[in-house]
Amino acid sequence: MSMGHYTNLTDPRTELEVVRDWNGVDQVVLRSPRGAYARVSLHGGQVLSWRNDRGEELLFTSSKAIFKPPKATRGGIPICFPQFGNSGTLEQHGFARNRIWALDQEHPPLNQNDNNSKASVDLILKPSEDDLKCWPHGEVVEHLHLISLLMLTEFDFMYDPAIFDFSFEFRLRVSLTKDGNLSLVSRIRNVNGKPFSFSFGYHTYLSVSDISEVRIEGLETLDYLDNLSQRERFTEQGDAITFESEVDRVYVSSPNVIAVLDHEKKRTFVIRKEGLPDVVVWNPWEKKSKNIVDFGDEEYKQMLCVDAAAAERQITLKPGEEWTGKLELSEVPSTNCSGHLDQPGIII
Repeated sequence: MSMGHYTNLTDPRTELEVVRDWNGVDQVVLRSPRGAYARVSLHGGQVLSWRNDRGEELLFTSSKAIFKPPKATRGGIPICFPQFGNSGTLEQHGFARNRIWALDQEHPPLNQNDNNSKASVDLILKPSEDDLKCWPHGEVVEHLHLISLLMLTEFDFMYDPAIFDFSFEFRLRVSLTKDGNLSLVSRIRNVNGKPFSFSFGYHTYLSVSDISEVRIEGLETLDYLDNLSQRERFTEQGDAITFESEVDRVYVSSPNVIAVLDHEKKRTFVIRKEGLPDVVVWNPWEKKSKNIVDFGDEEYKQMLCVDAAAAERQITLKPGEEWTGKLELSEVPSTNCSGHLDQPGIII
């Protein structure tokens, strides 16, 4: 497909291609000089594929995944906003992952040190009126509560735009470095007159050889909320997190660098994050897998979700404020991962 008016999205020396899937939705393909590859769909602003320079797929996607809007795609890295999980009034994980994003032609620079050695694409999501109506908070919640107290019917309720006087711009940059590292930078800005609050997560499906051969390092001794026990708070006791049954936990106040070690493949995923205090770890295991329509009965063995998130406490933006949340994923041989957990900061 011809690049057309998309050519100004990135430096001409980097490799970027726009293709169209069978539903007519644009996807952006990023390639590094050494052969790494990433594919981003405008459906949900979702990274669907990330491959290393040997052509190995590093993200899991279910064989039963549904690639048709507005259904969210099971796999890759869905963007969870403005709600993470089901701890609110919105649909599971919010609406951002189900919307069609746009290519951002007017993206402002992230910082003055941005370089052109990365293949990058910039996307933007702006809310529709329906999005704002279904996302009650602040004065909206008070207004709807008043309606319920007055026992009004839906025909009595006249939509008043003034009470929905909030809006946002969500800018997302996805980049692939020359070394094949994948980075996502989300910037959410309050562009209207009232504060709003949200939770957020990069719902990252990692591809693993066998879940029983995987462990996570960097979350030892942390407190976590167990979603399998009504979010009861516990403290992690193990030297590392290993897997023998279903897991659905929110590790709070987590470090900015953690590692996921795959013993069979002798590789380690290093996860660096910024602006995201929590790490959510999820694997549905055997019983729950059989009840998920777009997930294979045995596929829990080949995946693990490790999500950089703001899940325990919501983020609040006042008018004009902007929040930034960063994620960088890299893959290294397990024998070479020593010292990665001690590296501060994030390279984006």
